[in-house]
Amino acid sequence: MHSHWRDCQEWSKIGLPLSTTSNEACKMYDATVTQYIGWYDDASVGGLMGSMERMKRADPEFVMGRVLSAWFGLGGKSVRRDEQLRKDVEDLVRSAQGDNITAREKQHMEAIRLLSERDMPAACNVWENLLVEFPTDILALKLSQATYYDLGYSAQLRDSAARALLVWKPSMPLYGYLHGMHAFGLVETNFYGQAERSARKALDLNPRDIWASHAVCHVMEMEGREDEGIAFLANTLQDWSSCNLFAGHCYWHWALYYMEKGDYHAALDIFDSQYRGRKDAFITDTSSLLFRLNMEGVDVADRWDDTYTMCKSDLEERTTVFKDVHLLLSCLGAKQQDATKKMMESLRSFVSEEGTQSAVAKQVGISVCEALVAYDEGDYARSVDLMAPVRYQVINLGGSKAQLDLFHLFLINAAMRSPTKQHQQFARFLLAERKALKDHSPMTDRLMAAAALPSKGQFK
Repeated sequence: MHSHWRDCQEWSKIGLPLSTTSNEACKMYDATVTQYIGWYDDASVGGLMGSMERMKRADPEFVMGRVLSAWFGLGGKSVRRDEQLRKDVEDLVRSAQGDNITAREKQHMEAIRLLSERDMPAACNVWENLLVEFPTDILALKLSQATYYDLGYSAQLRDSAARALLVWKPSMPLYGYLHGMHAFGLVETNFYGQAERSARKALDLNPRDIWASHAVCHVMEMEGREDEGIAFLANTLQDWSSCNLFAGHCYWHWALYYMEKGDYHAALDIFDSQYRGRKDAFITDTSSLLFRLNMEGVDVADRWDDTYTMCKSDLEERTTVFKDVHLLLSCLGAKQQDATKKMMESLRSFVSEEGTQSAVAKQVGISVCEALVAYDEGDYARSVDLMAPVRYQVINLGGSKAQLDLFHLFLINAAMRSPTKQHQQFARFLLAERKALKDHSPMTDRLMAAAALPSKGQFK
């Protein structure tokens, strides 16, 4: 693991000078970026937040430190609701007009400005232009990758990492992580064999590269290799579980493997051991897992209440529609009718605002959310009528294909429960599509049996 934190001179030597005279600020910037890319807290610097604080103390005006602060702030809040965040971004943008910072740093600041204005594709374009001139700026690569993920731009995820690999040298710090990034882009664009090879190369270089382990999980999920997935996660647990900032999501994959096999108790055990009472758990993991279990007919007891409690402070923040849908699921699952009503009102208001995610909400998000509400109310026919027309647009919600499979399963379950004969037949066709894409899927076979549809032979 990279832990030789680079000072001012070392950053200049690699062609990425930082506009500060503080060696401590430069070193803590390196520590912060490294932990963020590796998804772990390094105790020697007080973890990710500790290195951020040390960086700020060393030089409060350090431009790239302020870029990082704004990035993390925008990940959970909007400048339209958070006055301090708005002020911080405005101050950052004003400082870009000075001559004492580099052109590269100004590009980072411009990307943050665009992101604060909710123009996510434009922010990515700025980072991509930056990377043409400075292909070893791994922060620009990481931030663009994270934003592409939120946009559902899988080809861009793949290609941006591939371009970086062209010029990086294996001796450079953090080099191995590029292969993990590339692997995830490959699996999201259906190149499963190449994705697994790239991920395993990353793990050969650094067994603690949790993003690469995560890419392997996706390959095994998409190829119906749940037994191998369980064995892989169990055998490498000591490596990836040390990456505490993302380990919870790998446990989500582990639970999905068990669900596929019909071992619901094992999936619930993972929820109880990894998510219960933890405010740092991803709502997209907890809500998705419980809703999938509900659709399988599993009683999850009071676990929805726990999930709702963990996320209710986020209910009024509109950052990404992908997150919003999972927040709504927590409201529905916990039977919080007032919160559900407020969320739907907030989302309907959100579509009138400017920005990438507002457009996504208008195009697909509102329909998906209204379909989920109808499903919860037992109006399965209406749920199908709302969801079916946008089923090929759910990719615009962002997230991975494994995560978005929730909505395909939801449509199948709604159609199966609908009293309308046409919807029931539609469910059978959807299952035929699903079987054709992934032949080995015990879950699909169970659904086909429930829909009175042959699981083998008919769709070869």
